[in-house]
Amino acid sequence: MAVEGEASLAWRVGGPQGSGVDTAARLFSGACAAGGLHTFGRREYYSNIMGRHSYYDVRVSDRKMGCHRSLIHVLTTFGAETLVRHAISTVPGGIIIYNQGDADESLRSITFLEERLRDDLAAYLSERDLPVSTAGVLEDARRRDVVTFEVPYDDLTGTLAGSLVDKPRAARTLNTMAVAASCALIGYDRRYLIGALRKHFGDRPKIVDLNVRAVDLVYDYVQRQGIPDAFHYRLTPEPGNGPMLVVGGSDAAALGKIAAGMTFQTYYPISPATDESVYLESHSNIHLKGGGEAPIVIVQTEDELAAVTMASGAVIAGARAATATSGPGFSLMVEGLGWAGMNEVPLVITLYQRGGPSTGLPTRIEQGDLLPSIYAGHGDFPRLVVASGDVEDTFYDAAQVFNYAERYQTPVIHLLDQTLARTTQTLPPFDVGAIRIERGERYQPAPDVDPNAFYKRFEPTPSGITPRPFLGEPGGIHWLTGTEHTEYGQVTEDPVIREQQMEKRGRKLELAAREIPFEEKLHIHGDPNAEFTVVSWGSTKGAVVEALGGLLADGVAVRLIHVRLLWPFPAEELSELLRDARPLVVIEANYGGQFAHLLSGQTCYKPDHLVVKYNGRPLTCGELTRALQSIHQGDAPEHIVLRNPYE
Repeated sequence: MAVEGEASLAWRVGGPQGSGVDTAARLFSGACAAGGLHTFGRREYYSNIMGRHSYYDVRVSDRKMGCHRSLIHVLTTFGAETLVRHAISTVPGGIIIYNQGDADESLRSITFLEERLRDDLAAYLSERDLPVSTAGVLEDARRRDVVTFEVPYDDLTGTLAGSLVDKPRAARTLNTMAVAASCALIGYDRRYLIGALRKHFGDRPKIVDLNVRAVDLVYDYVQRQGIPDAFHYRLTPEPGNGPMLVVGGSDAAALGKIAAGMTFQTYYPISPATDESVYLESHSNIHLKGGGEAPIVIVQTEDELAAVTMASGAVIAGARAATATSGPGFSLMVEGLGWAGMNEVPLVITLYQRGGPSTGLPTRIEQGDLLPSIYAGHGDFPRLVVASGDVEDTFYDAAQVFNYAERYQTPVIHLLDQTLARTTQTLPPFDVGAIRIERGERYQPAPDVDPNAFYKRFEPTPSGITPRPFLGEPGGIHWLTGTEHTEYGQVTEDPVIREQQMEKRGRKLELAAREIPFEEKLHIHGDPNAEFTVVSWGSTKGAVVEALGGLLADGVAVRLIHVRLLWPFPAEELSELLRDARPLVVIEANYGGQFAHLLSGQTCYKPDHLVVKYNGRPLTCGELTRALQSIHQGDAPEHIVLRNPYE
């Protein structure tokens, strides 16, 4: 791959929601992956169905990446709004590809442009004696040495339509044309894009043929116009990297659950969690290696309380079951979570965090549910909380949390977020053979057991774990109630039994803290002996790892401790690691520093610097590099807020 002076190419496409932005990004990513290149994509969109601005970043390299870039090399626009929003993010030497019809449009005429942004852009252009229009934005880009390339999309779609009666069908190839313009200008062989088209629309040959014709039209147009001399970025394939998947975070979670043998999932629709269940619904019959199929039952319930209790019922009956939700839905599930905790139900809850409070930012990122996931519910009951760091982790964690749930017979909350849900990445095929299914201590009825015998399901044991019967097994009769209970599950308020049952349940967390290996609790990246220590969790991982890579290359000794197991909190392991940490930096995507509070409360180590971002957009390695450099130089404040008004 050739990217002049860069290790990666940052490409952005945008347009009105519903105009095919997602498809454009999939085609571009698929074309790059077909050429053996690595991609990292992130999607940003408003919480409405049609019309508002949507955009997609795809970063391309010959090596694996962990985050997007806020500054881009290629901006491909579907309309005037994308042009004015993102032109300023295009680097000198980069290129803006725009529709001829958007060359001179007043900012005031762009319907969905927020007043704050419109005023900021108007002031920016006026200070430079430029018209407050797309023409002014384009001229400003040229002054900053950004190349602009005009494409007459209307004329091209008209040519494509030709004698077709259904001319709107030709107009729907606009997204393909935009991708084709990008690929042609960066010198990427059209056969990879055509291959991606065939894969994406494979079962619709007429659509494939129409889009291939659109690609040829645009490539021919770019060839006639010529690639501008000032634009030097090129993309060349890297054959020989082996097979790769282009996979998203919510898809990885679904695939991990399938690999773990999950057979039942409930959900009530809520962004961004819904995509996972929709993916499972479309793959509800799994083809087995040895032949045959295994069905998965996915149920859309009437509300979140029904979702969590129905999933608990499936677990009690012996299924590996889960429910998936986001912040507001999780709040409604808390009563059912407490019931599962009281009855030692190994239920998995996949919690996709998003901006809050209340409805908040339904389609934007926030790591705001860490403390609720640990403490939500009245009274004390054990649960495990695991947070994945990237798409690859998501697959393996989604499988492993079922083992935790059944081993310790307690609910497990798998924390994901909007960033992971909307991230797409090229990865080698997942190692399904590495997945081990551990169903925990099972009740085994004796051959001569009385089928009507009662079972001490909640008998106190030194570990806190009692062999678990499935519903209906002979000799396994017991009661299940939300009230405190005896070892048979019968309601009681006896103070001695209450103490026994509370202590029985509590011992599970102590056991988990002892048993779960160090490498499943946290990972260390960078220089393991460095004093300069960064601690983070969840989807910040990729951006932090890349930022550290830059610092290490500059000779700065620094390490990242990325925490995966959030509860029971690995206080002992972290206390040992943080003894010589100078400075200690915590990075997270929320306002209040939830992990920082947890860290100081559990270990008494207070971070020297807290770096946060809470505007609803993911962290980038560039902004983190600048923040960490200022900390290393000793001129940074204790509290650093990362801001970017143009993302």
